[in-house]
Amino acid sequence: MQGTASVERAETAGNPWNAAVMSGFTRDTKRYGDKLVYEALGSKWRRYHDAHCRCGLNWVTEHAEPAGFTVVRSGTGWVALTGPGLTEDVDESALTTDALWEAVTGKPGAGRAEAVRVVERSDAVAGDRAATGAGGAQRCERHPEAEPGPVTDKQLKYLSTLVGKVGRERFDTAFDAVVQGTGVAPRGDGERTGQALRRLTRATARKLITVLAGP
Repeated sequence: MQGTASVERAETAGNPWNAAVMSGFTRDTKRYGDKLVYEALGSKWRRYHDAHCRCGLNWVTEHAEPAGFTVVRSGTGWVALTGPGLTEDVDESALTTDALWEAVTGKPGAGRAEAVRVVERSDAVAGDRAATGAGGAQRCERHPEAEPGPVTDKQLKYLSTLVGKVGRERFDTAFDAVVQGTGVAPRGDGERTGQALRRLTRATARKLITVLAGP
């Protein structure tokens, strides 16, 4: 099953649970209220659906929702879901995505447990972040050289080498996960690897290098 804390190298080509992933169960009261949700990385679940179902339809509207899952919120490249067997009427000490996997692919899941991420977004924390952000903005004004810049030639060269080593599927998943919430769009259908890499900032490129170079 999908892990929540790290990106893992696929060990068996035909085993969906070994794919590199960033999806996960999440509790975030500011974003989702008191709901436990499953944040599904769109590119990953689209590939699962395309590989195992091959119907050519949208996996969310044509499979997940008809199976009883509810879209709580969606963003660039992800969708937060709730529903029976996924986040409702389940043992939260042994959560799995078996119910969603079966709905999307038509095949039984592997039953591996997954932990819940808890995101602290209390008003106090938000206030501290706002104050820190204001101070950071002032520091950036004093030091414009510290502002985020485009990916460097050195980073591009290293990333190109890493992509060749890890393969396109792992790269696609890691790229979409790293750029979430950064303002950099997920990889487009048919977009070449080099084109996608050149859209990165130095910061997102550094994160992608860390993910792809890891175990």
